[in-house]
Amino acid sequence: MNIKEFRSMQPMIKKSKYNNTKVNGYDSRKESQRAATLQLLQKAGIISFLQEQAIFELIPSQYRDGKCVERSCKYVADFTYYKDDIFVVEDVKSPITRTAEYIIKRKLMLHVHGIQILET
Repeated sequence: MNIKEFRSMQPMIKKSKYNNTKVNGYDSRKESQRAATLQLLQKAGIISFLQEQAIFELIPSQYRDGKCVERSCKYVADFTYYKDDIFVVEDVKSPITRTAEYIIKRKLMLHVHGIQILET
């Protein structure tokens, strides 16, 4: 058996983009802990209508001659909920995950939807 055959038999282990570890189906330990906290707050009646992975369209798809030339741009929030009749969009962030793409989407959320993202 040569080295190519040996390597092809090895399972592919995909490394996380930000060196985080998936926990309980969430992208990070911090996000999993925040989800548990928010679920407790909802049970206690402090927040309501908790949603995970809510999708917001920032820029619609662009069409020319009936063909899509640019797909839509979307932001996926970690959590949304109501607290004191105020709609809250929350994203669990660490300093390393505040990418340029995220910052632009955060600004577009405020400009397009009038929603300021709460970073935890």
